[in-house]
Amino acid sequence: MKRQVPAESASALIDQRIRELDDWRGKMLAKVREVIRQADPEIVEEWKWMGTPVWSYGGIVCTGETYKNHVKMTFAKGAHLKDPAGLFNSSLDGNVRRAIDIHEGEKVDEAALKALILAAVALNVEGKKPKARRAG
Repeated sequence: MKRQVPAESASALIDQRIRELDDWRGKMLAKVREVIRQADPEIVEEWKWMGTPVWSYGGIVCTGETYKNHVKMTFAKGAHLKDPAGLFNSSLDGNVRRAIDIHEGEKVDEAALKALILAAVALNVEGKKPKARRAG
């Protein structure tokens, strides 16, 4: 059985990751985290898959991965979300996930990102509601 990292520990591990990335990627991950928390303060921070920051509410909303040349936000159900601002620019061929790759020097459209996060939370919560029974 998998052992989950308590939320307080997960937040501390995310803090540590941000500190370890002493370049633009750490600052961007911190910025993305701030926007996520502003969008919905009840989102839970998790640490999964041996080192990936994850934000959840009723299921995974998104992850925050850091690579050599970009910070990637992967939305677990991104293919089911409307993206009027066109933030999704990666993993566009999949049936479920969508991602946003952020490169050095790029700005994040905070309002559009908050809207995407709220839509992902709503989709997760809506998916947990009991289905109405049809009269048979």
